[in-house]
Amino acid sequence: MTALILNLRPAIDLTDEQFFQLCQNNRDLRLERTAKGELIIMPPTGWESGNRNAKLTARLEIWTEADGTGLAFDSSTGFKHCGNLSASGFSKSKPFYKSVSTTN
Repeated sequence: MTALILNLRPAIDLTDEQFFQLCQNNRDLRLERTAKGELIIMPPTGWESGNRNAKLTARLEIWTEADGTGLAFDSSTGFKHCGNLSASGFSKSKPFYKSVSTTN
């Protein structure tokens, strides 16, 4: 299966709130939005990818728990780019990404 890409601009320019509501109204779909305004409908992963991702996520969680310096998230976690990159890389004072809550 391949992803379905919809070019929404210039006809539709979704705000963060509108995109969030679209995702809430279509929880059975895996939706992503690009910086160019494209809406990507991702197909579900196959069993091999799902198994590989589960193992990777488990290892990452075990490492973050043992290390104690970070957090682990699975591949379905929503994040929003905060735009606080400095010329030298990541800002140390603020996170580069923040989680998007899906609970009301």
